[in-house]
Amino acid sequence: MNKNLLRMKFVRHSFLIIASAVFLPLFQVTAHAQSADGPAADRALDAATLLKPPADSWPMYHGNYSGQHHSNLAQITPTNVYQLTLAWAFETGQTAEIKSTPILFNGILYVTTPDNVWALDARSANPIWHYTYPPNPGLHIGHRGVAVYKDSVYFATPDAHLICLDARNGAVKWNVVVADVKKGYWTTLAPLIVRDHVIVGTSGDFDNLPGMLKSFDPETGDEQWTFYSTLPREAPDAFSGGATGGNMWITGTYDPQLNLVYVGTGNPTPVLAAQNRPGDNPWTCSIVAINPDTGKLAWGFQASPHDTHDWDAVEVPVLVDGKFKGAARKMLMQASRNGYFFVLDRATGKSLLTTTFAAVNWSAGVDKEGRPIPNPAKDPARDGRLIAPDEGGATNYRSPSFDPRTGLFLVSARDSYGVYFSKPEDGEYGWAGADYGVFGKAMLKAIDYQTGTARWTHDLGGGWGSAGVLSTDSGLTFTGDSAGNVLALRTSDGTTLWHSRIGHVGNAPITYELDGRST
Repeated sequence: MNKNLLRMKFVRHSFLIIASAVFLPLFQVTAHAQSADGPAADRALDAATLLKPPADSWPMYHGNYSGQHHSNLAQITPTNVYQLTLAWAFETGQTAEIKSTPILFNGILYVTTPDNVWALDARSANPIWHYTYPPNPGLHIGHRGVAVYKDSVYFATPDAHLICLDARNGAVKWNVVVADVKKGYWTTLAPLIVRDHVIVGTSGDFDNLPGMLKSFDPETGDEQWTFYSTLPREAPDAFSGGATGGNMWITGTYDPQLNLVYVGTGNPTPVLAAQNRPGDNPWTCSIVAINPDTGKLAWGFQASPHDTHDWDAVEVPVLVDGKFKGAARKMLMQASRNGYFFVLDRATGKSLLTTTFAAVNWSAGVDKEGRPIPNPAKDPARDGRLIAPDEGGATNYRSPSFDPRTGLFLVSARDSYGVYFSKPEDGEYGWAGADYGVFGKAMLKAIDYQTGTARWTHDLGGGWGSAGVLSTDSGLTFTGDSAGNVLALRTSDGTTLWHSRIGHVGNAPITYELDGRST
C-alpha cells in the first residue's frame, strides 16, 4: 500500500508536510488520483465508521477513540523507511504555528490554525475551501483541529464558540456560544464526536471560572448537557474546597462498550497561591469518566491533589485492553505533566500502577488510592523552591503512543527543574506567583506499562520535547526532536533509522493509505 506520513512544520510561515514512502515510480502520490468528488466521497462518516475507521482515513483527533495513536498499517518498515521522501508541502501563509492534528476522510484533509480551517485535496494539497473566523478577543495560543461527522465540520474557536461548517464548501451552518470569552473562557481542543453528541471542553485560567465539558446536538447546535469539574466559589454545594478551574484543554477518548468518555482536567485557580482553596480540590488535575448521554460523572481520579505548580492533567487518557499482572483488564494510561505515569482500571477508576517517569521531587510518596501525596515543603514560597518537574511539566499536550505489540507507552518526556515563588498579592489571571525554569532535558521514553520502567530512552536534544508520537505495526515510531528533525525509530530499542531536518515539528504525525495501492 502507498502509505503517507503526515506531519507539520513551522518556519517563517506554517506548513503542512506530506512525506511518502516511494518504493517504485508508480507510487507517486499523484498517480491515478481520484478527485475530491469521486466515488470515495460518497461514503458517510457516520457513527459506525467512527467506531472502526478505514485505513485510508484519520477521522478524529487521535485517529480512533482509544487515543493510542498507533496504526496497523505496515508497508513502511524498518528496512525501507530510508526511502521516505517528500510528496508535497502546503503553506498556510500565516505565522501562527500549526498545532492541529489533521483529519482525513474521503481523500480530503482538514487542518487548522487559530481562526482558520482549510480543506485540502490529500493527494495534491490543492485547497478545496478555506474558512476564516472573524477577529475575536479569544486566546490564540494554538488550535488542535476539527471534528468531522456526516457532511459537517465542527470547529471550536479561540473565543469559545462552536462552529458547524458544511464539509463540501466551508459555509457556516450554525454558530453557538460554548462559554463567555469576556469572563476568560477559551476553547483550544478538537471536538469529540460520540454518536449524536459533539463534545467540547473549555479552557482558561482566570479565578472563579469553573471547568466545563459540554455536549451539543450535531444537527442543530442545541446544548445537551454541561459537566462542571469545579463550581463557582459562591456555590453553596461547591465540592472543590474553594478552588475553581479544572478546564479541559485537550480532546478526550471514548470506550463504546462502557459508554464512557475520558477527559483530563486542568489546574485549580488561584494557580500557585493556594491558601484559599484547602483540600484536594476535585476535580482539578484529574482524569474524569463521563457518561456521554447524560454528562454525569462515573468516576474521577486525581493525578495531582491540591496542585500548586500548574500541572494540568489534560494529557491524553490512552485506552488499552490487555493483561495486567496476568489478569485481563480494560485499562486507562496517562503520562501526566506532574511526572507520574498512571495505569487505571477504566471501568472503576481504581489504580493499578503509579510510578514516576521523569525527575520528581515534589511528592512525599503515593497514597493507598495510587495518588501522589503533595509535600507542603515543595509548595511555592516567598523565597523560592526548587521543583522537579518545572512548570512546563515532565510531558505536555503532545500526544503519546501505545504500541500493543511491544506493550510500550511512548511519550515525549523531560527531566526539568524550576524555581517557584508565591506572590499572594499578585492574583492577576489566577496566577498569584511566578516560576523560572533552570534546567530541562528532552527525551522520548518507552515505558513498559506492566512495571512503569523505561525499556529505552532516546535523547531529543535541548530542553523541550518537540512533537507527539506515532507508532506502527511494522515496528516503527515517528516523532520529532528539538533540532527540527522528524525521526523514524525502531520501536523495540529506540534506534534511529531515518531522519529529515525540516524545521519545527508540531503535534504528532498521522498515517494513512490512499487509493489502495500495493507493492
